[in-house]
Amino acid sequence: MCQMALETISGTVISALHRRHRAIEFKKFLERIDSEVPSEVHLVLDNYGTHKTPAIRRWLARHPRFQLHFTSAGSSWLNLVERSISELTTKSVKRGTHRSVSELERDISSWIATWNENPRPHL
Repeated sequence: MCQMALETISGTVISALHRRHRAIEFKKFLERIDSEVPSEVHLVLDNYGTHKTPAIRRWLARHPRFQLHFTSAGSSWLNLVERSISELTTKSVKRGTHRSVSELERDISSWIATWNENPRPHL
């Protein structure tokens, strides 16, 4: 599971790769965002249950600068997210040969690091 946070003005990406998509992994991602983003944070999320567990609600109660927005599948924000994922897919995943999950994760992380050296917003 690749989690991505996109800073919409600069186009910078914060990402995390996890083998599973549970509340534990989502909380680690929130903690990473918390450590890297000093200002108010608005996260646009799907309605997956992982984002709404009691552990996540407790964490969010202790971090009021985080605002979660849940949207339906047809919402326009998906276009922005899909463009970012499309860039990753066409320029890294499809072009590579990955003999293991670790190699795939390494390539994804490398692509994101390269992107963040010269981020571009998807406007």
